[in-house]
Amino acid sequence: MATILKHAVPKSEVTASLAQVRETVTGVIADIRARGDEAVRAYSEKFDKWSPDSFRLTDEEVEKIIASVPQQVIDDIRFVQEQVRAFARHQLDSLREFEVETLPGVRLGQKHIPVQAAGAYIPGGRYPLTASAHMTIVTAKVAGVPRVVACTPPIHGEIPAATVAAMHLAGADEIWLLGGVQAVAAMSVGTDTMRPVNLIAGPGNAYVAEAKRQLFGEIGIDLFAGPTEILVLADDEADPFVCAVDLLSQAEHGPDSPAVLITTSREVAEKTIAEVERLLPGMPTRDFAEPAWRDHGQVHVVDTLDELYALADEFAFEHVEVLTAEPRLALERMTQYGALFLGEGTCVSFGDKVIGTNHVLPTRGAARYTGGLWVGKYLKTVTYQEVTDTDSQTLLGRLCGRAARVELFEGHARSGDVRAAKAAGDELPWNTA
Repeated sequence: MATILKHAVPKSEVTASLAQVRETVTGVIADIRARGDEAVRAYSEKFDKWSPDSFRLTDEEVEKIIASVPQQVIDDIRFVQEQVRAFARHQLDSLREFEVETLPGVRLGQKHIPVQAAGAYIPGGRYPLTASAHMTIVTAKVAGVPRVVACTPPIHGEIPAATVAAMHLAGADEIWLLGGVQAVAAMSVGTDTMRPVNLIAGPGNAYVAEAKRQLFGEIGIDLFAGPTEILVLADDEADPFVCAVDLLSQAEHGPDSPAVLITTSREVAEKTIAEVERLLPGMPTRDFAEPAWRDHGQVHVVDTLDELYALADEFAFEHVEVLTAEPRLALERMTQYGALFLGEGTCVSFGDKVIGTNHVLPTRGAARYTGGLWVGKYLKTVTYQEVTDTDSQTLLGRLCGRAARVELFEGHARSGDVRAAKAAGDELPWNTA
């Protein structure tokens, strides 16, 4: 049995807030469909106070912006992008194209084709999330996407120079200073100045996530994403100070970011809560981290590691940090998570910023059915088939006729009949000509 030392706000309050977001997003998308660039500009002025002559940066503008970024920042961006690129290449190498002969003269095959245009949304707002450029653009380019459109909003009317540098160095083909629903909608439906893409990837606030949700089907998306989540799993050997620091590291993403601790030690639970309360007043990002912890923080105490892993799977969070004596047990015991961070030496922030795995991960329980963004998300795995042997053509044609008629699909059956007639001279009693 779990003992809950700290509860989150009721889910009903979260649901009510999402309903308002959906209504707003629906209106913005409809307006951009109707008015195109005119509407995009109006919403950029309204939400970002940003209305340049062109939202797309020229090559000369990009070079000038990059020149303003300190060399150490550029070097760090290059290093991190190489980590992301290397991991994505390993993922690509794990995907196999093949062709097999299943019957004489019957060849079936599989190949991977990159989407032809992808949109990368890099959040801005309060934080210039340069790392999201690495995750979305580098991965798309490793997959072979020929056109990557990258959008990021200005921050308080200023160009986020480091983010633009990251977008360029990652390989973006088009860089647009455009954010929010207007960016997602423009990339999805297209305007006079922006050609639409086939798939959009990248995190964002509730409005960006909802825009992707509403447009899914018309375009592909990486996954449904909500507020950042962290779940820390701890036994009695865990350091409460480390637990507290790591919980707050993700709570600072936004006031609705859940931060949850599950532990087998009541002492660790109580000390972690005390450490969080001690650290919060001095955090520069307290205005986000404090309401996130207050409203969405949870602490659960369980009796055994079995219960700990079972409860963790029920949460199905995107980030799961395992601070136990044998952290790799989680690889065997857990099935529902976006990414595991094993042991005290491995923090969630490494995954967010520098280590090379992708930080675009499933939230709101989506880890029950999907993993995070990876190179395969930008690929379409397609099949092909070819029949060149007349005996196989006869066999399959006759079989198709019988199987299709069981389902009352006469047209399908006749296509099979024709192949058997061509290959073996079978009669076509339905052909009266």
